[in-house]
Amino acid sequence: MAQDIVPIELVLPKGDLLTLWAPRWREDGEEWEAFLGHEEDLYAFPDAAQLAAYTRTATEHDLIDHPAWHVVPALTVGELVPEDDNRYDLVGVPELVAEEPDTWTIGDLADVVAILRSLADVCDLEVVHEVLDQAAGFSVLQQGTFPFTGREGEARWNEIAKVVDERWDEVLDAIDGLISTPEVDAAALATAQEELAAHEESTAAAAEAEPEEIDGEEADDEDSDEPVGFWGEVGIDPIKIITSQAEYYTLRCYLPVDDNSERPVFLGSDGQIDVFTSARALARHLADNAAADPTRNQLAEVSTWEDVLAKATGGELEVEVHQDNVYVLNGIADDLAEGPESMDPTQLELAVELLTDAAEWADDDRVANALSSSEPLGWMVSFVLRPDPTRLAPSAPFTAEVGVWQELVGNLEDRLRKH
Repeated sequence: MAQDIVPIELVLPKGDLLTLWAPRWREDGEEWEAFLGHEEDLYAFPDAAQLAAYTRTATEHDLIDHPAWHVVPALTVGELVPEDDNRYDLVGVPELVAEEPDTWTIGDLADVVAILRSLADVCDLEVVHEVLDQAAGFSVLQQGTFPFTGREGEARWNEIAKVVDERWDEVLDAIDGLISTPEVDAAALATAQEELAAHEESTAAAAEAEPEEIDGEEADDEDSDEPVGFWGEVGIDPIKIITSQAEYYTLRCYLPVDDNSERPVFLGSDGQIDVFTSARALARHLADNAAADPTRNQLAEVSTWEDVLAKATGGELEVEVHQDNVYVLNGIADDLAEGPESMDPTQLELAVELLTDAAEWADDDRVANALSSSEPLGWMVSFVLRPDPTRLAPSAPFTAEVGVWQELVGNLEDRLRKH
C-alpha cells in the first residue's frame, strides 16, 4: 500500500463506496490533505476492482501530484480493499448515537466525525462543519468516554443525538452530492475483476481453514462472556478508570490465596497504582521499562508477566479494555445526593469493586469499614445493589453518605501514580 494514501469505504445513501484518502502531509513547507477526485467531484467506486482499474489508467485527478501516487497504480486489488478500521458508516450514525456512550460507540463516532471534518475541509462543505459545530460533544469525541460521564456528560451526549436527529440528512446529502463514479477502461476493469474474484476466493478459503471446533471449556468461556485473546490467556486485565479530572489506563489481575479466595494485584507498588492517560502510553511504558526494578511493580510476581513484556518490547502489545473493566467514578456523588432511585446499579457496583480492590491491595481497611451495612453509606450501597422490598429505604438528606463517598474516591485518586 502506498504510504500516506489510504483506501477507505464510505457507507452512504448511495451505497457502500470506495475511494482514496491522503491524510495531511507537508510539501514545500505547506500542509495538504486530499481525496481521490477532480474539481468539484469526489470519485468513489462500488468495489475494489473498479477503483483499481481507475487508478491504473487515470491521468488527471487531485492525487496525481501526491509524492506517493506513483506506488498506487502498482497495488493489487486486494491492497485496495479497505481495512475494517477505514470503513466509515455515515448512514448508521443515528443508530450509533441512540446507544449508550461507551468506549466502542464513542470511538466509532469519533472516526466518522474525523473523516467528515476532512471531507468538509477538502471539499468546502460548510454545512457539514455547521452541523458538527452545533453540538459541543462532537469536538471532544477523541477524548474517549470521559467527557460523556456524569450529568454534564449525559447532557453532552443527548445534545449530539438531538443534532443528529434534526440535521444528519443535511450531512448525508452534502456528501452524496459530491460523489461521482467516472468511467474506467474496460480491459483494465476485466483484469481487475478477475483479481478481485481471486482475492475474495482466497480470503474465504483462509477463513474456512481456521479451526472452528469449540470444546466444552471454550464454550463455558463464551457463556461467561469473559474477555478472550492475549489478555485472557495471561490472566491480566487492562482497566480504565474515569475520574472527575481525567481517564486513566492500568493493569490488574487476581491471584489465588487459597482454594476459596483471591487477591487483587495492580500495576504498581507500595499501594500506588501506575496509571496512564492512554492505552498507547501504557504499552509504551511497559516496553521502555521491561528491565526495570521488579520491586517497583507487583505484577512482576505474576507467572505470565514476562509474556506481557515480550509483547510490549516487540511492539505487538495492544491494550484493549473490556467493557466490564471500565470504572466510571464521575457523577456518582451527584446521584448519591439525590437518593437511591437516581443511581445506576451497574456503574455503582463497578465503582465499589474498584475501590474495594485498590484498598485491599494496599492493605487499607477504610473502604471495607465505610461500606459495612452498619454504616450509612454501606446501607445505601447495599440497598441499591441488593434490593429487597422488605427493607426500609434510606431517607434524605444524604449529606453524610456523599461526604464519605467523596473521601473514598479522593483516597483512590491519591493512590494513582500518574505517568
